[in-house]
Formats: sequence, C-alpha cells, structure tokens
Amino acid sequence: MAKVIFGNHSSVLVPRRDRDSIRKFYCDVLGGKIMRADPERDFIRLGGNFYIAFLYGDVTDESEFARNARAIWLEIKSDSVEEMRRKILESGLVRKLEMPDPHLYFQAPGGQCLRLVGIDEDLSFYEGAGEGPDVAKVKDAIKKDAMKK
Repeated sequence: MAKVIFGNHSSVLVPRRDRDSIRKFYCDVLGGKIMRADPERDFIRLGGNFYIAFLYGDVTDESEFARNARAIWLEIKSDSVEEMRRKILESGLVRKLEMPDPHLYFQAPGGQCLRLVGIDEDLSFYEGAGEGPDVAKVKDAIKKDAMKK
C-alpha cells in the first residue's frame, strides 16, 4: 500500500490587508523568517524546516472563528511553552480561543487556528491513546466563543 505523510510546506490565501499583522505575528512573535517576498506572496520559514506561503489577494475576510465546521487546526511546538504563550497573548495580534484543554488555542492573523504545545510533551492523547477531550464540551466552547462576537 502507498505511504502518505504530511509535508513541511503549507500555503493559505488571505486578505491583502492582513499582511502587516501576519508578518508581525509569524516573524516578530513566533521567530519566523521571511525567505522571499513579492507583492503577492510571503514565504515564511518557521523553526528549522516548516514553510508557509501567504498568498495575498482581494478575497473576503473569512477569519472569524468557527466559520466552518471543516476548518483545520494547526499545532505549533515550543521548547518554552509558558514564555511563548505569554509572548503570543501579549502581542495583541491573536484571538484567544477558550477550549476545555490545558493548551493555548488561538486564532492568528489571517484566520488560522493554532494550538501551542511543548516540543517534548507527551501528546499520545491526541493520537487516540487514552481518554480524549469531551467532544460535547469542545462543541459547547466553540459555540460560546462564536456567541461572544
């Protein structure tokens, strides 16, 4: 059977007006580096080998949390979770999401939803080992967050 893995490249189409806040967050807050920029795109490297291309366009702003039940969440890892948590929240660039989970969940500029975890943290819970989060509580937290708007 053929083998499939996730790669180390990603891209997202975002409103052009979000460019400055995206650069500030992914570079100044998370420590990423712009590898190439042109009028329509930024190629940003995070960590050693993850690349995300932000494609800027005249698109509608779909950055509201829970806009779609099919949204994907991304995970970022840090060797100093508390320091990075503080830095992320103090940046004023993100929207903290209340989830019944001990990790920081937030929405970054451009609308991407992220979870912050430790580099060496045991994440087997998220791989199906042991009891997972109460799905009803997660859905309720998402609904409450959407109602805050």
